Amino acid sequence: MRLDGKVAVVTGASSGIGRAIAIGCAREGADLAITYRGNEAGAKDTAGVIRGLGRRAEVLRVDISLDEDVEALAAEVRQRFGRADAWINNAGADILTGAGASLSTVQKLDLLLAVDLRGTILASWAAVRFFEAQGGGAILNMSWDHVVSGMPGTNPQMFAAVKGGVAAFSRGLARSAAPRVRVNVLAPGWIETSFGEGLDSAVYRSVADSTPLRRWGTPDDVAGAAVFLASPAAGFITGQTINVGGGVVMS
Repeated sequence: MRLDGKVAVVTGASSGIGRAIAIGCAREGADLAITYRGNEAGAKDTAGVIRGLGRRAEVLRVDISLDEDVEALAAEVRQRFGRADAWINNAGADILTGAGASLSTVQKLDLLLAVDLRGTILASWAAVRFFEAQGGGAILNMSWDHVVSGMPGTNPQMFAAVKGGVAAFSRGLARSAAPRVRVNVLAPGWIETSFGEGLDSAVYRSVADSTPLRRWGTPDDVAGAAVFLASPAAGFITGQTINVGGGVVMS
């Protein structure tokens, strides 16, 4: 799974899963272009860890819901690195913690559609153009394991609709972009990010108890799968979704 000499783009790398993916790629030998929208300090901290591993890190502020920002990202990556080998669309809207939790239902829906769905589509199209111009590359998009099983509640309904859209779009893109560009999807489940840290202890335990592997996942669990799909070891894999959820959803 080594990424020696490779360049990876990771959006939303200032915390959580994106941070773990970026650092995981660096550990395997990749240089990184990482993005953030609001958490500049977190992005700079991620870059510091990457540089501490002896790899290069460039930090870029990007709102992936804006077409002009996405196009500027592709241009900056080409200017600073000359090429990229993997483009990982991790950036997503937080409607569960912080300011996002206090938004109205419609505001949450609009934000998820703009960032998680529209942003992923825009960034994926930009990545395909980038990779086709240089002769190939790998795209990785982020979905959710429960899109295939469902979960009650308004927030899960919206999240499933948006992340289900990402998964369906990615399958179509994989067929369109082949053979030069591979497109795959990761579908994390219950992962210990800021949302999990804020849960009631009984709820937290119930999630672990109902998971076949009897624990919550970690950002590093997701990063391991991401590094694999971005690496030459996954060179004959495209159009696939890998659930990283401890077996809660099996497909």
